[in-house]
Amino acid sequence: MSDSETIASGYAFTGPALDLGALLWDGACLPDAQIRIPLPMLNRHGLVAGATGTGKTKTLQLIAEQLSAQGVPVFLADVKGDVSGISAPGAANDKVTGRAAEVRQQWTATGFPAEFYALGGIGHGIPVRATITGFGPVLLSKVLQLNQTQEQSLGLVFHYADTKGLELIDLKDLRAVVTFLTSDEGKPELKNIGGLSTATAGVILRSLTAFEAQGMADFFGEPEFNTNELLRTASDGRGMVSVLELPAVQDKPQLFSTFLMWLLADLFHDLPEVGDADRPKLVFFFDEAHLLFNDASKAFLDSITQTVRLIRSKGVGVFFVTQTPKDVPGDVLAQLGNRVQHALRAFTPDDQKALKATVKTFPNSSYDLEEILTGLGTGEAVVTVLSENGAPTPVAVTRLRAPESLMGPVDAATLDQAVKSSSLYGRYAQAVDRESAYEKLSARPEPQETPKATPRSAPKEDESMVQQVVGSGMFKSLARSVGTQIGREITRSLFGTARRKR
Repeated sequence: MSDSETIASGYAFTGPALDLGALLWDGACLPDAQIRIPLPMLNRHGLVAGATGTGKTKTLQLIAEQLSAQGVPVFLADVKGDVSGISAPGAANDKVTGRAAEVRQQWTATGFPAEFYALGGIGHGIPVRATITGFGPVLLSKVLQLNQTQEQSLGLVFHYADTKGLELIDLKDLRAVVTFLTSDEGKPELKNIGGLSTATAGVILRSLTAFEAQGMADFFGEPEFNTNELLRTASDGRGMVSVLELPAVQDKPQLFSTFLMWLLADLFHDLPEVGDADRPKLVFFFDEAHLLFNDASKAFLDSITQTVRLIRSKGVGVFFVTQTPKDVPGDVLAQLGNRVQHALRAFTPDDQKALKATVKTFPNSSYDLEEILTGLGTGEAVVTVLSENGAPTPVAVTRLRAPESLMGPVDAATLDQAVKSSSLYGRYAQAVDRESAYEKLSARPEPQETPKATPRSAPKEDESMVQQVVGSGMFKSLARSVGTQIGREITRSLFGTARRKR
């Protein structure tokens, strides 16, 4: 058996699979040697890497289309604004028909069911918001660029707010609690669980002010997005493709990368264990992945690693999308069983080091990968995936298929129409600002008209403001309206995000 036949036999799966393209060998495309990914292995995670302009986005589109066609929901982060075309049929041209003929693809122009989202409603899309308490102190510290000490202090603030039933919905709620805890009246509240220094509180408050000044307040609030919306299928049984439109916030990379991690962590908290299923519940594409790992603390990286390791058993596959494998920490990279590596550049000594490091992450192969990776054309990639029995397949240089949906953005009017006609638009479009920590801490008990007022309505001289608020009729009324969410500590998980049942 020749080397090319050995490689081809490694991809001859019997069960359902996604078709990536045809094998390239000695400069020739071999259409009989189809390169595929077994559908059940999509929850073993993956990496799509390559230099700018090598075709990563089209690869995501190709995989997303086939997942949707097989009834699997998909989440895509659209950083550049060119993935919205997945909702519209593609346009046939000489390049598309030529590629389809080369790889023996039955190409048919097809649009796929899609929902479009936008962080905080900034840009085109259904607003995606998180409450401050749901987002949690660890992810918020990452966004605010706090150091370890400041992160721990912020965690203390969350702990206090949780136990006292002070709901942190938006940024003004958090600012109000921090300000109160550093006031003369609030300092005693923390004496039994550790103090909050004025200097650290000042850093947190300044960070919040700067964050809000950059227009970030819209991302936090209610209604909080229910990540179960990402698991839906369309009426025809195809998986819904959820596209998070990010061009309007692409100059805030740390924010959107951390928000993506919140979405993933929230799914992890809520989904039940399913073990090894015949298909994923969801495949989540994490674009610009290197932004998540930049300047991340060890604890933060450990949480990411644990989330990626464990979410597989909940039926969710995660594909990180970045330029080189070295952008992803080794412990995370080790969890990524499927690899699609587009071309790399080697113009500088750093590029050369990255190229050599990338080659070492692949199984042994018959190819000279250092030469191959710098010579790949657009829409070509080096592929290795997990076979049906979980073993790595042979490395295969692949000419990829063409997406069947539109390879580019739909126009703004079409996008707006799709957003406003969605059944989710009415649920999330309008922001709600209900009573929470800011309002409670701003409230003051009304002065008593006479010294002989009923003792129970008169606060003790040494009673703190929070105790006064908790004892007020207004607070009790609110407690009845929100049930068990008030007056108890919120259970938090890996990233300090709030766990809640839906």
